[in-house]
Amino acid sequence: MPLAVAVTGGIGAGKSEALRAFARRGIPTLSADDVVHRLIAEDGEVRAALEGRFGTTDRVEIAEVVFADPEELAWLESLLHPRVLAAEQAWFEDVDGDIAVTEIPLLYETGGDARFDAVVVISAPEPVRGARSEAARAERERRLLPDAEKAARADFSYVNDGTLAQLDEFVGGVLDELRAR
Repeated sequence: MPLAVAVTGGIGAGKSEALRAFARRGIPTLSADDVVHRLIAEDGEVRAALEGRFGTTDRVEIAEVVFADPEELAWLESLLHPRVLAAEQAWFEDVDGDIAVTEIPLLYETGGDARFDAVVVISAPEPVRGARSEAARAERERRLLPDAEKAARADFSYVNDGTLAQLDEFVGGVLDELRAR
């Protein structure tokens, strides 16, 4: 098994860009959000459950419901999280390499950090995050740990308020440190 690394952080912080920076350096990567999108598009059981509960499989319509209703969000997470975890575990078992990185937005909130060898937290100041993401962050972020707490718990943290080249340089440094362990 490769060294398992998780990337996490708030909405619009740059988690996906950090994941792409790892990939540019030849590191196998997986996005939990991509797994969710694939499940909704391709998994018949998931699609049927969503149709039965929400009358749709449209992610935008479902998001409007679940981020306004904690019970609906809990139901959705109970449907998706075990499947995402299973997909992630299968992926790690098939990875060929010394390090593999997965992006998990709710890593600390779900207790998922315990299954990783290292955690990278990407954060950004509010004005930067707001400019990057038009998502309805207030409702979604209410249930997230503050960036400062995530950074304190992480093995590596980066305030992503600069250029992509600076983020890429940070990722290179993380990889150097991980390989030196």
